[in-house]
Amino acid sequence: MQIDLLDTFLDLCETRSFNRTAERLDVTQSTVSARIAALETALGARLFARSRAGTDLTMEGRRFESHARSLRHEWNEARRRIRLPDRAAQLIRLGIQNDLAAQHIGEWVADFRRALPETAFYIEPDYSNQMCADLLTGVQDFAVMFSPKPHPDLHFETVGEVPYVMVSSEAETLEQVSPDSFVFAHFSPAFERMHREVTPQFAGSAISVGQSATVASLLTAMGGAGYVLEKTATGLVASGHFRHVTDAPVLRQPVYAALHLRHRISPLHRRLTRIVRRRLAAAGPEPLDSPPRAA
Repeated sequence: MQIDLLDTFLDLCETRSFNRTAERLDVTQSTVSARIAALETALGARLFARSRAGTDLTMEGRRFESHARSLRHEWNEARRRIRLPDRAAQLIRLGIQNDLAAQHIGEWVADFRRALPETAFYIEPDYSNQMCADLLTGVQDFAVMFSPKPHPDLHFETVGEVPYVMVSSEAETLEQVSPDSFVFAHFSPAFERMHREVTPQFAGSAISVGQSATVASLLTAMGGAGYVLEKTATGLVASGHFRHVTDAPVLRQPVYAALHLRHRISPLHRRLTRIVRRRLAAAGPEPLDSPPRAA
């Protein structure tokens, strides 16, 4: 069976639109129709019912959906595992939230290597939505992210949190921070909600970005204020050009380990999860009600 038939079927399960699936897969609508027809012929069952109301799965289509997800995941895993690097017993593909990569990946992978010396690692910083998609298809084995995307085939565990604190090139208190020079951060949907709730006066800022390093770069170039990772804030304050905004609340972003459900009790995946949880706990963030120290 061609894997593109499964990819097309599963995308259509999500969009329920032949046009939309064609756009997302960058093929023609007739190609989508031909692939679904070929899959239906191979299975001997009709998978979708099309009407004026739209496209919907048939009973047979609903039964096949979970099998299709498993088949696609197994296929991608098989392809990767026959292409092992030299002298490696296995290859683990890791996804990590962009904001966590620069500050944590070195310590984590050093621990991974000590625990699994015969394992090769392929590491890809990314955003949560893409990592969830890659876990589903088998492109990734394990991911650490900010925003779990619920799915029956995915398993998530809370492994800790990372603190973000507000720094400014000019102000020492929230009252002194100018909305005109504030960089609003949307590191995750949950973080953005927290940010808007505790500092609604900055929600309409002209600049809004989704990476701590980008916030730091913008502030360094233009001045102003914004939330950055606590470790990043420490470096900015040490430079002498920034100070902590003393009464700005610390915003804590939960961190999740994510994996395919079939790996939920795998000893290897459990070990990776424990290492990440231990490392985040060792970072020792300040209590939530304790504001960052003033410079």
